Amino acid sequence: MGSRLLPRLRWLWQLEGTPGHRARGLAAGVFTGCLPFFGLQIVLGVALAATIRGNRILAAAGTWISNPLTTLPICWLNYQLGALLIGPGPAWPGKAELDLERLGDLGWAFSSRLLLGSVVMGGLAAAVVGVACWRWFQHRERQSRLEKELGS
Repeated sequence: MGSRLLPRLRWLWQLEGTPGHRARGLAAGVFTGCLPFFGLQIVLGVALAATIRGNRILAAAGTWISNPLTTLPICWLNYQLGALLIGPGPAWPGKAELDLERLGDLGWAFSSRLLLGSVVMGGLAAAVVGVACWRWFQHRERQSRLEKELGS
């Protein structure tokens, strides 16, 4: 599996576009990957990337921050952040309530904390990833130009 994954990851990082274009796309994907809209995150990420003139493919890839292994910890952290900002709300649901259809039954007190925490955490994660990748993409671009100049 690793032998097939590495070339695909390289391809993602070597996509065309300015460093800003690629970083905005990745940041848009990370932002929407933090939102609790399962099944819509890629669509939302690509739409957001199109709106902010970011790379749509990297936006889709950025939503992979949320996957079957990370969804529950991300949601828990987002809820805790929302509860910290709004104030205590209902307790984090137990195993029985974690069924996605039953989460809606927990009401606005739960949903508002989860949504606020998700937006704040998504914004922070997108800013960190966007700036870090933008700087890295710029560095790689300068390195590539320098190698071309030295090679000619």
